[in-house]
Amino acid sequence: MTAASNTHSRGIADTVANAIATPDKDQPFGALGLTAGEYQEIRTILGRRPTSGELAMYSVMWSEHCSYKSSKKYLRQFGDKVSPAMKKNLMVGMGENAGVLDVGEGWAVTFKIESHNHPSYIEPFQGAATGVGGIVRDIISMGARPVAVMDALRFGRIDDPDTARVVHGVVSGISFYGNCLGLPNIGGETWFDSVYQGNPLVNALSVGVLRHEDLHLANARGVGNKVVLFGARTGGDGIGGASILASDTFSADGPTKRPAVQVGDPFAEKVLIECCLELFRDKLVEGIQDLGAAGISCATSELASNGDGGMYIQLEKVLLRDPTLTAEEILMSESQERMMAVVTPEKLEGFLAMTKKWDVETSVLGEVTDTGRLVIDWNGEEIVNVDPRTVAIDGPVYDRPVAYPTWIDALQADSASTLPRSTDAADLREQFLALLGSPNLADPSWITDQYDRYVLGNTALSFPDDAGMIRIDEESGLGFVIATDANGRYCQLDPYRGAQLALAEAYRNVAATGAVPVGISDCLNFGSPENPEVMWQFERAVTALADGCLELEIPVTGGNVSFYNQTGDQPIYPTPVVAVLGVIDDVARRVPSGWQDDGHNIYLLGITREELDGSAWADVMHGHLGGLPPVVDLAGEARLAGLLHAASIEALVDSAHDLSSGGLAQTLAEAVLRFGVGARVWLGDICERDGIDASVALFSESAGRVIVSVPREDDVKFLGLCEGRNYPVLRIGVTDNTLDALEIQDVFTVSLAEPAVPPPRHPPRPLRLAPAPAPARPQTGSVVRESTKMAPSRHLKGPFSYSRGPWPSGCG
Repeated sequence: MTAASNTHSRGIADTVANAIATPDKDQPFGALGLTAGEYQEIRTILGRRPTSGELAMYSVMWSEHCSYKSSKKYLRQFGDKVSPAMKKNLMVGMGENAGVLDVGEGWAVTFKIESHNHPSYIEPFQGAATGVGGIVRDIISMGARPVAVMDALRFGRIDDPDTARVVHGVVSGISFYGNCLGLPNIGGETWFDSVYQGNPLVNALSVGVLRHEDLHLANARGVGNKVVLFGARTGGDGIGGASILASDTFSADGPTKRPAVQVGDPFAEKVLIECCLELFRDKLVEGIQDLGAAGISCATSELASNGDGGMYIQLEKVLLRDPTLTAEEILMSESQERMMAVVTPEKLEGFLAMTKKWDVETSVLGEVTDTGRLVIDWNGEEIVNVDPRTVAIDGPVYDRPVAYPTWIDALQADSASTLPRSTDAADLREQFLALLGSPNLADPSWITDQYDRYVLGNTALSFPDDAGMIRIDEESGLGFVIATDANGRYCQLDPYRGAQLALAEAYRNVAATGAVPVGISDCLNFGSPENPEVMWQFERAVTALADGCLELEIPVTGGNVSFYNQTGDQPIYPTPVVAVLGVIDDVARRVPSGWQDDGHNIYLLGITREELDGSAWADVMHGHLGGLPPVVDLAGEARLAGLLHAASIEALVDSAHDLSSGGLAQTLAEAVLRFGVGARVWLGDICERDGIDASVALFSESAGRVIVSVPREDDVKFLGLCEGRNYPVLRIGVTDNTLDALEIQDVFTVSLAEPAVPPPRHPPRPLRLAPAPAPARPQTGSVVRESTKMAPSRHLKGPFSYSRGPWPSGCG
């Protein structure tokens, strides 16, 4: 409803007139995250000192989190390195709330991944929950219905006392918010490493679908159009989250900035989703902007900058949860579940009727003007008068110093090839089980089973497959596929190659399902931009992604940069998370990651090299990080993707699983456990062809590899397809439903029911300025066999044959 009155604290306001009259007043710009140079620049722009309200606005909008002031120089590559093919399906690219791709049949998909790292360390539950809520609102603002979420998570050492606090809080927050919204969580990744001990990474992704004609962009056009704030009331939570929290590092003493974390209400957001979609449907709005980082400061300045250039706001009309908030606090608050709309005067009554229908509180704050100024009044006094572009668009851009790391040559010279490597059968069996029981390779269902992955009824693939798939159109079966990947260990060794490996793996995971990759979103997690070595890592990673996308001819549609991920002066590993989206014309021909039938031949696509540097084997068995990551061949990845798509179209493969962390050993384990069908595998042909030993054959992490299962009657066609596309292929085994085990012939046999074993203990690498880890608790793990069997995709004709399983189906 529209409130008739709203009581505010009437403290003494720092007005524009007062700013002019008191030019020498001391202002706390440093406490708000501004440098002395930035503060002076603001004074130059305004021709006077800023008011307290203006200072609040500039501080949040010029923060690293909002302005990208240290990364803009490099991010421009994503727009410069573009081919005609990359523009073909791109409807909306970087610079908007989320990217949009044409996926055919009049449908479009919008998606984006963003970080909520710092809040999730301070208050894990609310930090992660509001991360989900914020990215979902970006999708709503494009005119799309959200249909799925994912998350990419990185935590500290699994046996550190503080890790449990963060892990359980983050996972609970994600599951609570996503389940209450009724959105399936269809994939993601979870990693543990001591380098993230004081700075976990919580990257949230959301995907929405819409018809082409329903696409909307956020701008304030049309002089006289009304500016309306609707949704939850504004409170004191999240004040300064972007400027003070997300744009700063943590001290070695741990989290201290709890008031800057937002508090989420998923039930309010669910109502907001439906309200917004009906507002768009009935054409009652010109545009909608979500209020996330920087709150009203961001929404008003961005809407005005993207529109006719002017806006007038009466700030006292904002509905508050806390009537004692000052004007500056209202401008900076990042309270959740709020949206700002631009509405023509003749449609305002219909707009208010719609928000009343959904019981969404609404207040008309002001209107669009042609003055070129953003003017904000507080109880009749002018407290902000700025050019909105100087706040939202034309902020500072830094050319930070860049320095080649002094330590990287020594790190790269310390290759895993010098580590002891056994070919003894008993040793290999022990190492196989140790890798499966390690935190990063063990069954993650203790996390994923907290997420509802089948709500809405359109999930075609999800955990434990390596990519999630959602049906868009019930009649045609059109769907999208999405996967996220990153390997911080690889990026620490070589950020250029490591970033391209993340791109290649996500691209390969999408292709393995039978889909065609069409675009990416990225979340670039790095240390402080004030560290020249970090900026070198950042430049290398961004250049790698831009070069890689150009070679693969898929566009970067948007994303996020998260700097200051470090504790004290110790940064995290560079961790560029890449989300690749693909399109499949009919989800009925989806390809799962494990085999389901007896007597199918198992083929290895690709070449295995002695590439153990940065591998899970080197980490788990030796506590080692050094050398160079695996070689990347993006042209080969494109050929492989084309081969997998053709094989899916012709129904030649019944399963496909990429090889990455843990190598062939991990992939075989996951494939046999996916549906509980055993296999007999031989390594001799791999070793002979590629000139390697059994240890390398099992644990190498060479890129560009996939294992597939092929019915015997399709062998000739499949081999002909590989030959025609000039891709290496080798038969390495056969599925065996009577075996109930994975048999590596002449090496070892492991029963599907046999648990993994605790990996050997290694002292943490000296990367943290933090207390030493507590004594280890024994860790065990095994991949729990899926109890339900998917109908074979090559024969699927009808509804999905899934059981919901024991996971929660929603809240309330």
